[in-house]
Amino acid sequence: MAKSWEEKFNSDKPHQIKQIDKDFADIPAGAQMLIATPQIIADHLSQIPEGYSTDVKKIRTDLANEYGAEYTCPVTTGIFLRTVAEFGHEQIKGGRPLNEVPPFWRAIDRKSNTIKKLSFDREFIIDQRQAEGLPA
Repeated sequence: MAKSWEEKFNSDKPHQIKQIDKDFADIPAGAQMLIATPQIIADHLSQIPEGYSTDVKKIRTDLANEYGAEYTCPVTTGIFLRTVAEFGHEQIKGGRPLNEVPPFWRAIDRKSNTIKKLSFDREFIIDQRQAEGLPA
C-alpha cells in the first residue's frame, strides 16, 4: 500500500551529504551533495516572506550552503517539494489556515515542472501567487 502524503512528509529518514562517484545532472563527480528531507524543504519555504518567490535552483543553492554541501540533489528536491505541496494542500482542504502551512506556492509557478505533477488543481497555486502579487 502506498504511503500517504502525510507519511511521506513525516518520514524519519534524516538528511544526508554524500560524495557522488560520477557526474549527475549538473553535479560533477567528487562533489558533496545534500539529500534533503521534506521537512527541510518545508522549513526553507516557511522562511520566504509573503510577496516573494523562489525556484528549485535557488532552493538547491541555499540548502547546499546551509548544510555545508556543494550541491543539493535536484531529483529529491523536486520530489520533496511536491510532497510538501501535496501535504500542504491536503491540510488546507482539511481546514488548516494558509499561514500555518509552508507556502509551497512561492516556489511553484505555472512554468515549473512540479506543477505538472500535482494531484490537485494548479489554479490553487496560481490564485495564491496572484493574491501575493507574484507572477503566476
